[in-house]
Amino acid sequence: MDLAYGAEYEAFREDVNRFIEENKDASPRQSGTGRPNADQRKWQDLLIKNGYAARTIPSEYGGYGAEPDILKSRIIAEEFTKASLPLGLASQGVSMLVPTLLELGTEEQKKQWIEPTIRGEVVWCQGYSEPGSGSDLASLQTKATEDGDDFIINGQKIWTSTAQVSDMIFCLVRTEPDARKHEGISYLIFSMDTPGIEVRPLMTMTGYAEFNEVFFTDVRVPKNQIVAERGQGWFVANATLKHERGMLGDPNQAGTRLAAIIDLMHDETVSGERLIDNPLFRDRLVQLQARVAAMQFHGMRLLTASAKKEDPGIARLVVKLMGCELNHQLAALAIDALGELGVLYERSPHLRSGGRWQRSYMFDLGLIIGGGTAQIQKNIISERGLGMPREPKPARKEGAA
Repeated sequence: MDLAYGAEYEAFREDVNRFIEENKDASPRQSGTGRPNADQRKWQDLLIKNGYAARTIPSEYGGYGAEPDILKSRIIAEEFTKASLPLGLASQGVSMLVPTLLELGTEEQKKQWIEPTIRGEVVWCQGYSEPGSGSDLASLQTKATEDGDDFIINGQKIWTSTAQVSDMIFCLVRTEPDARKHEGISYLIFSMDTPGIEVRPLMTMTGYAEFNEVFFTDVRVPKNQIVAERGQGWFVANATLKHERGMLGDPNQAGTRLAAIIDLMHDETVSGERLIDNPLFRDRLVQLQARVAAMQFHGMRLLTASAKKEDPGIARLVVKLMGCELNHQLAALAIDALGELGVLYERSPHLRSGGRWQRSYMFDLGLIIGGGTAQIQKNIISERGLGMPREPKPARKEGAA
């Protein structure tokens, strides 16, 4: 197997590294997924201008307008990861809605929303999960009824990340209540300032309100704010989920964490011995390092399939499952490496890295559930990827609907 990129691409890599060296001091300290601050937006503008963010988004929608080249995209990700620099905004709008609009949106929707989204001027949240639905997303009950040129929305969403800071929402609603479960769903986009929307933050065990409940009471939304056709929301939602699961299992993120843990194990000591020299910790580190490498090479496999315009099949399905579990286990190793400092939290003056590892360890549990639980992912892999029999459903009680 020849993993060499070739002379043309190695020259491109030099260009990327030259940009990094000349501009690294302008990088913001953090690349959070909430509302971006001025430094983050300035960095994003610089990356777009030079083709390192929104690279293949057409220039008429505010992107750089490069032809798709998966190897160049891969090199950019590799070098920014190696330099520990954020590769632009990774919000739900940028990573999930924009590719969905490019694939299925109208020309008017693309021109109105893509540029302000990729520049961090408009922040989006995702209205998918509902109370009582669990992992059965298609059973959603938020209803949109017709009233002239508008829909009137009533219902509730839950576990809605960043809703408290978002300007807009892409939301699944049931427009045909009598249709079968996966039919009669529509995908609407509308302002979070629309009268009738109430957001209630949910405090999680991280100590922060990363999720929210969102209530809709007679929320009026114009019918032309639907993406794709009415009743095709399940199809559109799956297009968005495809991008979400790829984002959650990004092997470059795991590589960045691994590098930080190696630094941590060089710094932390037990009885004067560096943890990097302790055989038990080294064994755990090497096991995780092998899994990170496996994920990165798996990413190369997906790239190869994409370059050949082939469907990677089951290979694509394992990314979210393995990536989220791996990130959680990396955070767990960091917590153990911190020893008694690993149990500190909130505002302790003895926190290392501002409590980054404690927060990641607890937040990542949610990511194993979000975007389809690990159990759901295993069912999808076994049934759609391996062709195994479907999971038996519980028998319905007599007289149940």
